[in-house]
Amino acid sequence: MSAKRSIEDDLRVAHMLADAARSITRPYFRASFLEASSKKHNEFDPVTQADKDAEYVMREILALERPDDAILGEEYGLSDGTSGYTWVIDPIDGTRAFLCGSPTWGVLIALYYHKKPLLGILEQPFTQERFTGVTGLPAEWTRTTLRGDVQKQPLKTRNCSSLDNAVLMTTFPEIGTPEEKKAFDAVRDSVKLTRYGLDCYAYGLLAMGQIDLVIEAGLQPYDIQALIPIIETAGGMVTNWQGGHCYDGGQVLAAGDAEIHKSIINVLKR
Repeated sequence: MSAKRSIEDDLRVAHMLADAARSITRPYFRASFLEASSKKHNEFDPVTQADKDAEYVMREILALERPDDAILGEEYGLSDGTSGYTWVIDPIDGTRAFLCGSPTWGVLIALYYHKKPLLGILEQPFTQERFTGVTGLPAEWTRTTLRGDVQKQPLKTRNCSSLDNAVLMTTFPEIGTPEEKKAFDAVRDSVKLTRYGLDCYAYGLLAMGQIDLVIEAGLQPYDIQALIPIIETAGGMVTNWQGGHCYDGGQVLAAGDAEIHKSIINVLKR
């Protein structure tokens, strides 16, 4: 890492990005003028003006604050850098929820140094919650109340070593390929409770100790990279279904307890 920059200053920039994204996306949410187009012709993969505007402004901030860093964003792709640092941003993770007026979407911001995660932020503009994870520091959750007060508390995953006591979440019931769905269903049939449709917010609940597992497939790097530092610094684990890293997306298994993570790996392999 460069001696000319600190993780504290990088975190300051990350919060600037989250603040900007919050101010841009909130007016669009549940607005009568909100419209969406599809990125694909053969299926509905929505994008809104809020997605585009938020990422554009975040990129403008980074151009001023971190001009030598690379940027990987969902809407505008990869911009190369020379510093070895990459900002990974998803202006609205959960655009389908955003369109439906469901407050489970969020803004994802990550900073990586040569594929090593340094920090991640999950910003929820509507509920005014922010989940933050910085490698080597305790994860934290903040919320701004209607009165303007700021609540803050550390994030900590909960202990749950038994599958039959576990709460599992995923975004889509029809997860991944037929083979991946069969493996997921084996886990689903072993846990106490399964819920669907929370997008990135499920990972925030995992870091808060409200649930025990998130299992997904077919993710992109910008869908997961911000969430890895948050969950790991809260005491959890985030890997692919084989137990390796999932920086590039694909199959993702997030668990709050190391023992249950091991159990799930064994079920998925079977």
